[in-house]
Amino acid sequence: MDLIEATAETARQLVAAGKGILAADESSPTIKKRFDSIDVESTEENRRDYRQLLFTTEGIEEFISGVILFDETIRQKTDDGTPLPELLVRRGIIPGIKVDQGKIDLTFFPGEKITEGLDRLGERLEEYRSLGARFTKWRAVITIIGDTIPSPVCIEANAAALARFAALSQKAGLTPIVEPEVLMDGKHTIERCEEVTLAALDAVFSRLREHRVVLEGTLLKPNMVLPGKECPRQSGPEDVAAATLRTFRPVVPAAVGGIVFLSGGQSPEEATANLDALNRAAPQPWELSFSFGRALQQPVLAAWRGKAENADTAQQALYRRARLNSLARRGEYSPDMEKDS
Repeated sequence: MDLIEATAETARQLVAAGKGILAADESSPTIKKRFDSIDVESTEENRRDYRQLLFTTEGIEEFISGVILFDETIRQKTDDGTPLPELLVRRGIIPGIKVDQGKIDLTFFPGEKITEGLDRLGERLEEYRSLGARFTKWRAVITIIGDTIPSPVCIEANAAALARFAALSQKAGLTPIVEPEVLMDGKHTIERCEEVTLAALDAVFSRLREHRVVLEGTLLKPNMVLPGKECPRQSGPEDVAAATLRTFRPVVPAAVGGIVFLSGGQSPEEATANLDALNRAAPQPWELSFSFGRALQQPVLAAWRGKAENADTAQQALYRRARLNSLARRGEYSPDMEKDS
């Protein structure tokens, strides 16, 4: 099997039936905010203990196919000295790695962002592969402000960076997860989100084709099409699913290895209900899975609170949330299960 074929095989494994991805790749500032919310100091030891708790949850491999790691995490070890990527592999879970280096202001475009990290990316990918990573992730951030933001320049610049990242990843034998996230922040309507998401995805796939990226060895990690958090008119799961699929069909090629939705600020229950509605719709040309961070981890953090004696309860919370998303992945979830499980 050559390197490109290997990326397609990894993509297939990551979207295996009933399974999805745990995003545990929070940057240091982001995980600090999450730890602050439970009054836990964000030290390297505490971060390692927390991620070890996640990865050692009994039975999690039933529902989780892969885990996205942060640079710090891929280098850490368990209490018994096992590298965390090796721990995941032993459990049948594929290790991946976030390789972008965060967003900065887009020069001359106030309110818009561009993602950094292309410099020396090829060298970093080779190192990550040697540390056990089999897939990569790069996040681009698209903000909606009125009718003028995002600008075409912002969309195109981020699409080009995503394509360059994907090409370099495949060259290194790593499956790229391409994440153009249209943020939920703001007052925009679901129709405005649909318009911007369509433009972003169209640009991304145009650039991927130009860079000769093999789509079968690529996963798309998009936002669901949602109204802004401050929009007075919110949408139920069926409307979210209809708008999302209506947006994707014209621009997302059937050849793509799969779609792994981000939760993007939704509550755990909202993300699961919307994923379920997407999978209840008529059969689509792609696997519709999940790559959730906060929507899987929020209940875990609330249960753990940095205390070793809470580890079992915290792991039960992760197992429960992963199982519910596995059911949603199959279109078999019901909100009533939130009370029963």
